[in-house]
Amino acid sequence: MGDFNNVSAMIRALKEGGNLAALTGGDPHNLHSGRRGAWKAKLKHYAKQINSSSQRSLFIFKKNNWIRKRANDVIEWNPFEYMVLLTIIANCIVLALEEHLPHDDKTTLARSLEKTEIYFIGIFCFEAALKIIALGFVLHEGSYLRSLWNVMDFVVVVTGLATISIKKNSSFDLRTLRAVRVLRPLKLVSGIPSLQVVLKSILKAMAPLFQIALLVLFAIIIFAIIGLELYSGVFHTTCFYANRTAADSDSEELIYKGDDHQSTTCGIPGEPVWGWLNIKLGVNTCNIPNESLVCREYWKGPNEGITSFDNIGFAMLTVFQCITMEGWTQVLYWTNDAVGTLFNWLYFVPLIILGSFFMLNLVLGVLSGEFAKERERVENRRAFLKIRRQQQIEREYNNYIEWINRAEDVILNEERTTEQERRAIHEARKYAQLKKTRHNRAGKQHSVDDDEEDIDNAFNRGRGTDIERQDRPRTFMRRWHIQQRVIKSKIRILVKTQAFYWTVIVLVFLNTACVAIEHHNQNQFLTDFLYIAEFVFLGLFVFEMLFKMYGLGVNQYFASSFNIFDFVVIFGSIFEVVWTYFHPEESFGVSVLRSLRLLRIFKVTRHWASLRNLVVSLLSSMRSIVSLLFLLFLFILIFALLGMQLFGGDEYQQYQDATAEEEGEGMEGEEEEHA
Repeated sequence: MGDFNNVSAMIRALKEGGNLAALTGGDPHNLHSGRRGAWKAKLKHYAKQINSSSQRSLFIFKKNNWIRKRANDVIEWNPFEYMVLLTIIANCIVLALEEHLPHDDKTTLARSLEKTEIYFIGIFCFEAALKIIALGFVLHEGSYLRSLWNVMDFVVVVTGLATISIKKNSSFDLRTLRAVRVLRPLKLVSGIPSLQVVLKSILKAMAPLFQIALLVLFAIIIFAIIGLELYSGVFHTTCFYANRTAADSDSEELIYKGDDHQSTTCGIPGEPVWGWLNIKLGVNTCNIPNESLVCREYWKGPNEGITSFDNIGFAMLTVFQCITMEGWTQVLYWTNDAVGTLFNWLYFVPLIILGSFFMLNLVLGVLSGEFAKERERVENRRAFLKIRRQQQIEREYNNYIEWINRAEDVILNEERTTEQERRAIHEARKYAQLKKTRHNRAGKQHSVDDDEEDIDNAFNRGRGTDIERQDRPRTFMRRWHIQQRVIKSKIRILVKTQAFYWTVIVLVFLNTACVAIEHHNQNQFLTDFLYIAEFVFLGLFVFEMLFKMYGLGVNQYFASSFNIFDFVVIFGSIFEVVWTYFHPEESFGVSVLRSLRLLRIFKVTRHWASLRNLVVSLLSSMRSIVSLLFLLFLFILIFALLGMQLFGGDEYQQYQDATAEEEGEGMEGEEEEHA
């Protein structure tokens, strides 16, 4: 420790402009070379110690520490990641099964599930501890808290520990602290890379989305001001019963409600619309048969007065409801009933076109652009890693060939090498050069080992064929096998032609038409025709299947997913025909599955390049769509759990309190009557 302090003092003195003489008591140039070398060695040694101490995890574990290495191996172990993901899913299920009752009462299931909380927290703490030991806490580059996902995990762990440590009888509100548990489903994002890509894209899109949000807000304010000028106060007129009287003219018992038990607006006859226009086409005048109604004011309005244009706040809320396409037609009908249908479209049509069809879709455009950028970044990284891997394979291959050539040169220079061995070595070199040439021409799409195996197999097959042709006699069975191979080759070429393909497609369309024209109360001729057509199409499809099996071979036939689907459908159809023959009154409806053979129309993409590119793009985007839907499901789950934690049991508790209050008033009334 003393040496370390001396070296630290030397470093500080040198930084302050001092020299080595002030530290050593003499001129450093007069020091012996051995002494200078000793000081340099000490400086290097202690600098290495300082550097190694800065890389220690928790200032304890070095990089080569056994515990840190084992912790790093565990967090990179795939089964450990799967175990953590399963734990998160199980914890989400436990949170979803909770049932909240008034006065913090709990069911038997909820009490049992609450006991599992400490085990989940223990697993999450164990995971966090391993990552902190392996990566470091916060000071190192790439440490635990340098990652946003780990920060979120750490918050979940700390709040979980705080929830367990705080006692129930404390003054702290445990419900608010337990609400943080709903963030646990987000731990799935840290374990699934595709979800991270989607969430990163959304976070990066926040800046342009903020600008679009300002534009949408500006449009909402403009339309709200226009609605405030046109429809202020018009939603407070409705149909009242004319033959009923009550002390409160705003009583709901006086308001007429239609068959749907909903009140609507109306227009007072004789009053001008918008102060100057007195044309009320389509206005509701409360002229309902068998009802004595009158249109007048003093109604709170639709949705307890929230849906209105009475002030800028309610007007903005109503405009926002319209541009989200949620119940905007009902708002239109209310304005039509109040002021007529002549000019309302001048307000609502631009509102829907600009607000809903244009501005809200800008959000989707921005998100789509960010998804494309993030996907391109990931694909570029994958392409870079692939190219680097190919270059590494190429270098290893060249080194391997060079090593073999040197070994062969050594063998050739030896006197014990025979002439036959020399020819074999020269032949091997020719084949190696051929392999390398084909490997470069193929664009390095296959590995070197695969190319070597293909060339060797082709060479051996060629030699084997020549030997067989020389040795084996042309017997009858030999000629028969050759004929079979020729026939199979021709059939294989035939089934791969577009003519055969479109012939099958036409048969599928005809079979679909026969299935579609069947209807109730059809005549006997159509029934007999469809019955015969059922067997005809089934026979044609069976012939097509056997034809392709013979030409392509069974293994190659079942290598196509479309052929597997065809086989299942045809086998099911044969089963249904046999079943219907023995049980005419029962049918499984399997014949309808043959219409699903229309899915084979997608095989046309093999001959249509632009359509094939479109289908490939759609299929490649399915993974992002699935990830986005799963992320949306996580957010729905989080907010559902948050609602359960914050408001679970409150409504039922209010209902119990109101019922108890009514029962108390009833008992008081009965006591007064008895008194």
